[in-house]
Amino acid sequence: MAYIEAKDGTQLHVKDMGQGRPVVLIHGWPLTGDMFEYQTVALLEAGFRVITYDRRGFGQSGHPATGYTYDVFADDLAAVLDGLDLKDVSLVGFSMGGGEIARYLSRHGASRISKAVLVASVAGYLLKDESNPDGVDASVFEDMKAQIRKDRFAFLQSFSKSFYGVGLLSHPVSQGVLDWSFVLGVMASPKATIDCVDAFGKTDFRPDFKAFTIPTLVIHGTGDNTVPIDPTGRAAAKAISGARLVEYEGEPHGLFATVPDRLNKDLLDFLR
Repeated sequence: MAYIEAKDGTQLHVKDMGQGRPVVLIHGWPLTGDMFEYQTVALLEAGFRVITYDRRGFGQSGHPATGYTYDVFADDLAAVLDGLDLKDVSLVGFSMGGGEIARYLSRHGASRISKAVLVASVAGYLLKDESNPDGVDASVFEDMKAQIRKDRFAFLQSFSKSFYGVGLLSHPVSQGVLDWSFVLGVMASPKATIDCVDAFGKTDFRPDFKAFTIPTLVIHGTGDNTVPIDPTGRAAAKAISGARLVEYEGEPHGLFATVPDRLNKDLLDFLR
């Protein structure tokens, strides 16, 4: 089953591999489900069934003009879980994908879900305001959208370097990984790319934390300049009952590729 239909008819591209207990991997912005290459191989080799899907507007899913809100994204995740009739599911959300988990649990409950993992996740609240002094200034998100409108391709190239912590003296990933990330990013609809900046940048997930009634692991890099750890990873671990926080000292946002072996081990230890 390569596609599952969302409530509004949008086609969601799904990859369903392997046998065993299901793990659903939810990708970050502006990538696709294929960003989990290292994790997919490790999970399959460990005997899990691995499901990835492309968020609406990204990758090989449908590219509608509207619907880029977390209520819709959560309902899309529900369509995938219902369409495959998945039970005893572990949800792993990277960056923007952590928001899907939080809003899904609020809107649909945890009857299908056994565990949750938030990896460098936006769940918490990114936008700086009086209630969230550690957040990101709104001007940052407005600047991102302006750059995407002006030259999405140049933006994606520069964003990838920050995403993986690449600098003059720091090369935690190869040029090949940067090129691959660019290819995944340009597959997205430009409208989705822009609209999702507001979705992940301005959605407050703090009220959703009470819906986490399952074992939860939070993994976040302390050097994450894309999704700062204080208003997200640390806030989530503090608010979710029983959650365990693992901080990766100095790691950037794209830790799924900068330290894949470490992340894979932590995921497998928790999921087993």
